[in-house]
Amino acid sequence: MENTIAAYVGVDWASATHYSYALDVDGEKLGHRAFSHGGDGLAELASWIRSVTGQEPENVAVGIEVPHGPVVEHLMDAGFLVHAINPKQLDRLRDRFTVAGAKDDRLDAYVLADSLRTDARFYRFLRPVHPTVIELREWSRMVEDLSAERNRLANRFRHQLWRYYPQVIELSEDWARGWVLDLWELVPTPAKARNVRPATIARLLKRCRVRKWTTDTLLAHLRSTPISVAPGVTEACVAHCEVILARLRLVMQQMKIGMKHLERLCAAVAELPSTEPTDPDTRCDPEILRSLPGIGPIVLAALLSEAPEAVRRRDANVLRALSGVAPVTRRSGKQYIVAMRQSCPHRLRTAVFHWARIAVLHDFHSRNRYSDMRKRGHSHARALRSVGSRLIGVACAMLESGELFDKDRKPQVLAA
Repeated sequence: MENTIAAYVGVDWASATHYSYALDVDGEKLGHRAFSHGGDGLAELASWIRSVTGQEPENVAVGIEVPHGPVVEHLMDAGFLVHAINPKQLDRLRDRFTVAGAKDDRLDAYVLADSLRTDARFYRFLRPVHPTVIELREWSRMVEDLSAERNRLANRFRHQLWRYYPQVIELSEDWARGWVLDLWELVPTPAKARNVRPATIARLLKRCRVRKWTTDTLLAHLRSTPISVAPGVTEACVAHCEVILARLRLVMQQMKIGMKHLERLCAAVAELPSTEPTDPDTRCDPEILRSLPGIGPIVLAALLSEAPEAVRRRDANVLRALSGVAPVTRRSGKQYIVAMRQSCPHRLRTAVFHWARIAVLHDFHSRNRYSDMRKRGHSHARALRSVGSRLIGVACAMLESGELFDKDRKPQVLAA
């Protein structure tokens, strides 16, 4: 690819104006100017690059700080070879051109273009992502946001109950359970609990299939001595809970819809054509990953959408770095420090963390690894990162061989 590149362009993107700087293969300036953000501005940017370089898009390399977004997508659709670089790396490369700390849009665009010309190894070449993977990524992020919103609303609901009706808090560890919400709507105050009919409670428990509580024990618990509150507090808390519950039920309904979309899109990803020749009997990636302990629809969607290239290449080292389980080593003289990796996609980090947490509960080898790390004095999170590192190695080996997970198989080599 490098032999066919005849021009280099740096694009310093922004919310309103994007600045572009073009160089030839020898580093001579071809031109620079700013473009407004919008359909006309981005179309003008692509036309300007063609005219100022005099080259076809497939012979022009473009450097930019982000791997996604409308600017990247427009340039890729136009046929340019788009490369992304981490903003922190660009900040270090800028020091090669000025040590005074100067910074402006034109300088950044020039640094992007010239560093891509001389240090292309620091850049990541961007390939088009299949529309199904893009849709899966968006639904995965929406479900995660909805889950966080559900937890926030559930905590607010609990706080209002704590003020006047703590008996409901003790019914379940999850205050957003459907039967708890139905029960509160049926008996929102201690006074209503004293007057409710046992048959009404019995029907609710039967409909919601609650076995932890019986009608008698539940009524006895709800009718225990209530908290004495000032006049008007109960009415205010009930009104607040009604508002919270309306939003909470909406979020829970949207989560159900989101989970259905995740299942559908994960199945659709399995049907995508492979870019490399494979054995026709080899199983698809989602089926293999889903067989691993600890992987459900949410974790599976995060792996397939947040790190599709690493999963496609079966690159365990890259996947470990992206998920934050690979540590960072700092060695200088006699000082030697191994620290947790902070720079990684937090959604993928969270997914692998929960993957390892559930695997410890259901997989013998993961549980042994976790116990061994804890015996060495490592923290809970550090031990889970070690389990996650092993699971990623196992997953990539399974993807290479096309085999499903076998919990009874003895591991040959444990990943570090």
